[in-house]
Amino acid sequence: MQVVATVCAIAAGVGALLLIVARLLAGVWPLAARWGAAVASARPVLTLIVAAGSMAGSLYFSESAHYIPCRLCWFQRVAMYPIALIALIALIRRDRGARWYIVPMATIGALISTWHYLVEWNPTWEGTSCGLFGPACSDIWFRTWGFSTLAFMALCGFVSIIVFNTVTFPPSDEQEQS
Repeated sequence: MQVVATVCAIAAGVGALLLIVARLLAGVWPLAARWGAAVASARPVLTLIVAAGSMAGSLYFSESAHYIPCRLCWFQRVAMYPIALIALIALIRRDRGARWYIVPMATIGALISTWHYLVEWNPTWEGTSCGLFGPACSDIWFRTWGFSTLAFMALCGFVSIIVFNTVTFPPSDEQEQS
């Protein structure tokens, strides 16, 4: 399951990176503009897939694999779980404005995930607050392929949600004619 979750996290990150590249190339390469606009139009679905997948993964690792979440893991969950709920409601209601609520939460989650990932690599940065009521935040349950931890996967999820909800494309000629 660790490899599957890592592949999903990396796929979300690569998708976000490709969307950024498509936006940069949109003015000079029409195919990039069309592809980017198509992906950007799927914003609510992509947000829900990433957020719900991240939520399901975190629940699997804590409830089925019995990895006890540390303090920073809980903070990341506090940011991700509402994003999944808001994304579901936005998709059902066809609410394009939900990104104004999603992006700030994803940004906070990305900052926490970044700090958590750095603490995993530099345990001396942790301080004393993490291990009071659970495992230390520098404790690593696994490191797939030498770099992917739970904090890394959360970071990929948050960053991809931010990118999917902030990168925009001008309407193409075909969209303007319809």
